[in-house]
Amino acid sequence: MTALWVALVSMAPVVELRGGIPLGIGLGLSPLEAVFWATLGNLLVVPLLLWLLPRVVEELSRWPRFRRAWEALERRVRLKGEEQVQRLGALGLFLFVAVPLPGTGAWSGSVLAVVLGVRKRYALPAIALGVVAAGVLVGLASAGVVAGLKGL
Repeated sequence: MTALWVALVSMAPVVELRGGIPLGIGLGLSPLEAVFWATLGNLLVVPLLLWLLPRVVEELSRWPRFRRAWEALERRVRLKGEEQVQRLGALGLFLFVAVPLPGTGAWSGSVLAVVLGVRKRYALPAIALGVVAAGVLVGLASAGVVAGLKGL
């Protein structure tokens, strides 16, 4: 049952596996189990996001307030910070998702792929590999913290 909670928490935006792995370890899963279930949960949302997000944006864009907000997001992404992702394409998307920092997970990567027009056949494996890499990094960091705390 604990594994299911970790997978479900890892599906949530913002929390994703960066919160799911420490939660799993805190609930008694081994670091390897926590990484597995959190990564699995986080991966499950990627195809849904890549498939549904363009349709949802299209439907919600009928409302002027949403359309303006989405267009502002697109401008900001294109102009401000995602030059490497635009230049490197799928590799840039992988690197963006793989960095285990807040705001760089599967949800953000999927939105970024949609905004930048990265094809699903390139975006899906890039985001998936980024999630796996981030899971390994967060798992190693979490296991190190737990091991350090046991030494106190």
